[in-house]
Amino acid sequence: MKKYILDLTVTENIRLHANYVLLKLTQAEPLPEMLPGQFAEIRVDGSNTTFLRRPISINYVDRQKNEVWFLIQLVGDGTRKLATVNPGDTVNVVMPLGNGFTVPEDTATKVLLIGGGVGTAPLLYLGETLLKKGLKPTFLLGARSKNDLLQLDLFEALGDVHTTTEDGSMGEKGYVTMHSVLRDNTFDLICTCGPKPMMMAVAKYANQQGIACEVSLENTMACGVGACLCCVENTRDGHVCVCKEGPVFNIKKLLWQI
Repeated sequence: MKKYILDLTVTENIRLHANYVLLKLTQAEPLPEMLPGQFAEIRVDGSNTTFLRRPISINYVDRQKNEVWFLIQLVGDGTRKLATVNPGDTVNVVMPLGNGFTVPEDTATKVLLIGGGVGTAPLLYLGETLLKKGLKPTFLLGARSKNDLLQLDLFEALGDVHTTTEDGSMGEKGYVTMHSVLRDNTFDLICTCGPKPMMMAVAKYANQQGIACEVSLENTMACGVGACLCCVENTRDGHVCVCKEGPVFNIKKLLWQI
């Protein structure tokens, strides 16, 4: 898929939480085609400490408004600087990068989307894509507390939403792999994004149950095009760059001990 270097204009910068912002960007021309699970490398301007672009998952694509959304967790100088942009500002973006999640052709396929923390971001666009294809997804979203569960109203418009929190403040208390939806339902495909320990636990469950499973890895991706070799993952096909061959992988290609 063709990659673009674009100067996009900020339409909205919404503070969803003390540690999360939602950036909505647009341009005069129609935005390029993007697949759920792909990401962008966003340049950070005006920072004395940030020299590399920041890899951010594509959260949603609003074709009616010609907007692409990025859900950004504020974890360092780079992301905190990105969070200060205002409507009308220009943000330089390289996208779309990497591959995407599988969208089944069979509308009878039962798909479960599991997200943890900011890893829920790519599942919103994936959920809408599935729904447009005639598949109603089920979401299982986990976080430390209810304040960390983001965009729930948008997820609820796309499918059945189940939640877990570590402190029990919303949904079932515990981790996503402990949720009753896994005991009470059967699924044909699981797609997941979030902290690596969570994804490994989900992959182990899927492997034990014989369910196809795809994970979105979050290795450090400095360049986004496979040049810097910062994000190499050892797979059954050898060492590959996550930014180029991923970030989405079928668990059968990974060497995880599951």
